[in-house]
Parts: sequence; C-alpha cells; structure tokens
Amino acid sequence: MSTAYLRWGTRDLSLLLCHEPAGPVRLLAVGQAAGLPDPVRDPESCARLARCALPLVEVQAAGGGRVGTSGKRHVDGAAAQALRYAGHEEVRERAAGGCGGDLLTLRVHLADESTGLRVTAVCRVREGLPVLRAEAQVKNTGDAPLTLEYVSSFALSHLARELGDGRRWEDGLALWTAANPWSGEFRWSRATLAERGLYDVGMVAFGQTGSKNRVALTSTGSWSSSEYLPMGCLEGTGTGRALLWQIEHNGSWHAELGDRFGDVYLALSGPTDREHQWRRRLAPGESFHTVPAAVAFVASGGFEAALAAMTRHRRATRRPHPDHEGLPVVFNDFMNSLMGEPSTGALLPLVDAAAAAGAEVFCVDAGWFDDGPPGVVGPGGVPGWWDAPGEWEESARRFPGGLKEVLGRIGAAGMVPGLWLEPEVVGVRSAVAAALPDEAFFRRDGVRLAEWGRHQLDLRHPAARGHLDVVVDRLVGEYGVGYLKLDYNIDIGPGTDGPDPGAGPGDGLLGHNRAYLDWLDALLDRHPALVVESCAAGGSRTDHAILSRLPIHSVTDQQDFRLLPAIAAAAPTAVTPEQGAIWAYPLPEHTDAELGMVMVSALLGRIHLSGRPDLLTPDQAEVVRRAVDTYKTYRHLLPGTRPHWPLGLPGWRDGWLALALSTDGGTTLLALWRRDGAPETVALPLPWVAEAGGPRTLFTAGPAPSYEWDGRDRVLRVGLAAERSAVLVAFGDEAG
Repeated sequence: MSTAYLRWGTRDLSLLLCHEPAGPVRLLAVGQAAGLPDPVRDPESCARLARCALPLVEVQAAGGGRVGTSGKRHVDGAAAQALRYAGHEEVRERAAGGCGGDLLTLRVHLADESTGLRVTAVCRVREGLPVLRAEAQVKNTGDAPLTLEYVSSFALSHLARELGDGRRWEDGLALWTAANPWSGEFRWSRATLAERGLYDVGMVAFGQTGSKNRVALTSTGSWSSSEYLPMGCLEGTGTGRALLWQIEHNGSWHAELGDRFGDVYLALSGPTDREHQWRRRLAPGESFHTVPAAVAFVASGGFEAALAAMTRHRRATRRPHPDHEGLPVVFNDFMNSLMGEPSTGALLPLVDAAAAAGAEVFCVDAGWFDDGPPGVVGPGGVPGWWDAPGEWEESARRFPGGLKEVLGRIGAAGMVPGLWLEPEVVGVRSAVAAALPDEAFFRRDGVRLAEWGRHQLDLRHPAARGHLDVVVDRLVGEYGVGYLKLDYNIDIGPGTDGPDPGAGPGDGLLGHNRAYLDWLDALLDRHPALVVESCAAGGSRTDHAILSRLPIHSVTDQQDFRLLPAIAAAAPTAVTPEQGAIWAYPLPEHTDAELGMVMVSALLGRIHLSGRPDLLTPDQAEVVRRAVDTYKTYRHLLPGTRPHWPLGLPGWRDGWLALALSTDGGTTLLALWRRDGAPETVALPLPWVAEAGGPRTLFTAGPAPSYEWDGRDRVLRVGLAAERSAVLVAFGDEAG
C-alpha cells in the first residue's frame, strides 16, 4: 500500500500531508520548511507520524459517532475516518498594496463515496508570515439528509515531536490561556499541561488511544470573549517554540488539547453539538462552511514572537480603512462622565472642553434617545431607559433644541460628531418590539427570548436588517454622523430556533453571527468614510471576525484608573495597538501624578478621552492637552509596531507594569506604570533596543522620572518617586 506525501507552503511556513487509498488525508506536521520531516530522506519518521496523525479535517455526524477512546473529545470521528483523498489545487495570488507577501491557497478535496459526504480543507499562508489560516467546506452530494455534529476548522497532532527524547510532554509543553472577565480583560496565565490536568497515563502501552481527557476552552453564546479570549498558545518549556491560535468568530467556539498515542493534538472549531447545541442537517445538495482559525508557528522567541506574527496577520487580513492610519483622538461622554444621561445642557460644556483638549471626534454615548423621566434606575443598576431602546429617535426632553444643535456644535468645534447605538437589541417596551414580526427576533420553542429587558434581533430576517439600515442611513445622511459606537450588552445564550427542526439553536446563532458580519460589510460599503467602533460590555466580543471589519475596538468598561493599566498593557495580545481604544478619564480630584497615570494608559493605543475635562483646573487641563499633543507626534508609528512585555505579561495586582512597542526603524515606545505598594525603582531588560543612545521622556506628570541605561546589557532602570504614576519613554528618533 503506497503512501503519497504532499508538501506545500512557503519557506516560513509549510505543511506536510499524506494520504493512502485505505485511509484519510492526514496533516503530519506544520512549521518552517527546513524543519519538516523529509519523506525521501527519512521515510521511517514520516511513516511513524502518519500512523498516529489525525485526519486533516475532523468530522462527526449523527449515526456515525466516534471510534476509539475519544471520551468527550472531538477526535476520531467515524465520518472523518471514511473520507478519502479526491484531489487538490494550489493557487497563488499576488499581494495587494500594503498586504505583505503573496497569498498561497491550498484546497484539498476529500470524499466518502458511500454517503456522498464531501469536504474541502482550505489552507492559506502568506509569503514571509508564519501564520496558517484554515477552514473547511462540507457538502452533501448523497441521496439522503446528513446531520453534522462537529467539523473542525483546524486539527493537528504531534505537537510534542520537537521536545526530544526523555522529555515528557506533560511537563515539556505549557499552555497560555486568557481569562477575559468584564472590566478585567486579557488575564493571561501559563501552566504546563500537567498543571492543567492533562497527563500521560500510560495506557497507550495497553492498546489504548490515550487518557480520554482534554484541556478544553469553550465559549457559548453571542459574546465571543466574555469568559476567555478565543485564543491560546502552546509553548515548549525552554525551547522557544510556540504555536499561537485565534478562532476568528463572533459567536460560539471550541478549542481543545488532548493526548493521543503518546503525543498531543490541538483541535479548533466553531460551535459544536456537545458544547453549544449546534447541529446542521444538510439535505442533498446543501453545504456548510466552518468558521476560520489562524495559527502562528515560531521556532524561537516563544509567546511574544508568535504574537508578533499574529499581529502581522491581523493587519494583513482586516478591511482597509483610513482610520487605521489617522488614529483620531475620540472623546466619549460616558465613562466617569455623564454615564448614560446626556442632554444639551450637560454636553455643550464637554464639547468645548474636549475640543480644547485636542479631541478630533466627539461621541454622544447612551441615553440620547430616552424621553423618560430623568434619574430613574432600572434592574441591575442600569438607567431607566434600558428596556426601551430600538427606535433610535432623539429625546425632545433631553434636547429641546434638537440633537442637531449639539452635533452642529461638535462640528463647529472642529470635531466629527458621533453617536452610540446598540443595534442588535430591542427593548421590551420599545414600539419596535411590537412592529417587527416574531421571526425577526431570537425565539425558542416559538417564544420570543428576552434578556435583561431586551429582545435580540435575528439579522437573517430582512425586517430586522431593514430596520437597522433605515436607522443608520438616517443618522449618517440627515444628522451628519461620522462616527458610530456599536455596543452590545446582553448574551442571548446558545441560539434561536430556525425553519429546520433538524438544526440546533446553535446553528441559528451561527447564522445570525454571520448575518451581522454581512450587515457590517454592507454598512461600510455604503458609508466607506464612516468610523464604526466595536464594543460589547467592554471587551466581551474581542474577536478577529469583528476586528477585521471595524477599525476601532473598545477593550474594557473599567472605571478605576488604578486597575486600568493591567488591561491597557495586555490589550495588544488581542487587539492591534492602532485599534485598541483605552479610556483616559481625567477628573478634578486627580493629582498631577495620577493624571499622568490616567493619560499614559491610553498613549500606546487609541485615546478615548472621557471624565470631566470641563471641571479641571487650567493646570490640570494643560496636563491632558500636553498628553494629547504628544500622542499626535508619534501616533503614525503605531500601525507598524510590534508589542513587547519587558516585565512579562501584566498580572492583575502587579506593582510595576510595562508595555513596549517597537518599530522596524529602531524606535521603541515604552509605557511604565507604578501602582500602590510598588518599590520606587524597576529594572527592565530591553534586548531589542540599540546600545547607542538612551531613554528620553515623551510624557509624564508629577515628579520627574530618573533613568539609568546600561547599553551593553540593554537594561533600563527607571525610578518613579510617586505611587500611582506613569511615564512614556522613547528610544530612537522617530517619535516626539
């Protein structure tokens, strides 16, 4: 029985696959071309990998189940084992301007002639970038319906093959994951597989597949990142090798690592039957495609090097928008400011103060549509209008001269006017709830769902989509709105019923997720200059499906300036710096040093000014204006920077925090925060910084910092005399 091998990719990232007449196509290895096994020179190693490798695409279908000791794991599906090689195509697309190297695409066709199941695995890599983007397409070409329960976007075995003899994978591999709590986003932690509960239990020697266990990360519902980021990184302890992934989906997703035949596998997917109540019944001729996943592979540099590659991938695969280069300073009236209670009288002083501070966009946040009595508090501490939005008409009570009076004042002050919307929800008290048909909303067993006083629109329905198109086109066309903040403050659960009783509610959610992305694409097609901000209860929908479309993303709702630095310093793990909106909310009670901390938190991302600049003293206002003016001298560098963490990824209670961004031109921007209880000085290794030259202060407030630069060892010692203070430091001559 002959085994055929296929080697495909670039010098920086290649795949080795194999297939034989009696088995499925298997993915044996992924990595730099020079490091892959060679079937000609080392056929025994390749044959050994082939015997234990997973199929290129894992598929489980109703009636087939899985084979082997799979337990709860999504491997060894009988449907996947029955697929056979049916051809492949390779395509090269020339790089468009600004998109890096040429894009290579591999399509591998798989077929089960007995059932008519056909699968196409789609793999994409870009020249010069060690990132693979993978997805799968499934079609039923048979005569009978077929119900899918699981389809992987990406599956790879043999993740421990580079550890070397004598090293156990349970200790030799460490997994990074990121808890993502509301107002405490990006909480990365690292632990070995053993510490996460996965061990080699020795049962392979007795003819078994493995332990039946797994380390699983799952998100269920319409908030894609409310518990964990849809990301992770597997790192070789002490080797520098790393595999970092992101699932590029704005709804339910699943990632798992498990042991199999003495090695470790990774499987990534969108929604599943077991975890998310997802099923898809394919009638003859119907098809389905998975959500995409991207995986970065590096042979040295570990997590940080893999994250740098993923950052380049994010930039190369997002929708172009002028906001990515302009990076205007935004003022938003919500955070530690009006808190959802705007009015003409409250806004006009803020408009003048924001313009004086250097803001270039002014966004009127939530509440501008509420005509109810002021000061009412709803369930859960929310404003009284919480269960009423949906019509998105201005409040005559709040704006007796009309909303256009305020928006006109914003424009006259030289700023772009913006508004807050929560488009996917309709309050239970809204007239829109009665005007739209039931089919335009999420339902279960025929009952319209409600969550925290809101119904969820199903954007697959033309009435739901048409309603939102009318709203946005009116605000842009009649009101001159150039900036929209799109928020989303409920998680509607597993999903909604659909017309097919054979599909689970998770499939309804997946359909809506994709319809929402289509709606965003069409919105930006109609209004290409409109800047649209992504928000979902802070960072509860931080995923590349959204971020590849919208140019700016609100990363958190954190109101405490002492806690915010831990979020700001870690944000570039999930959001490119030029897209990550960080609050800067100066208040009159802040000391100069505290104002410095408030402002530095936003200076390596997108400045989202808020707070009460209208109440600051002239000296305090000068500190804010100085920070904004400084930002404008170097913000053009941010879209090309690479993030570093000289003190490691920030812990929630760490006393000193550091984030550095470096450019290809040799400039480094370094933000440092000293929090309560931290010692007065800290030493930071900066191995990428050139020996010559030294640090200079771009911005601080309060007592001046002190520096000692050891150019030979590339170590910077910084002193900040005050707790709750911060500084922005530069190396190189591109900034300031």
